[in-house]
Amino acid sequence: MENDNILNFVTYCISKLGQYLNMPQSEVYKRLKKSGILDEYIIPSYDVLHTFGSRYLMEDISEYMKEKGVL
Repeated sequence: MENDNILNFVTYCISKLGQYLNMPQSEVYKRLKKSGILDEYIIPSYDVLHTFGSRYLMEDISEYMKEKGVL
């Protein structure tokens, strides 16, 4: 059950980030994976991140992407 929730959350984040950044979802995924943000931040921090509002979440992740140099 928990893994399904995390998978749904990751899918949601990629979809919303694609809209927020005006970028294809495949490109968002590639950048999150390459930078380690997906495996080192989004997935391990699911318990906290999934409680945030959509706009705050998109701002948070996109800022982190900038810090990592993938945006």
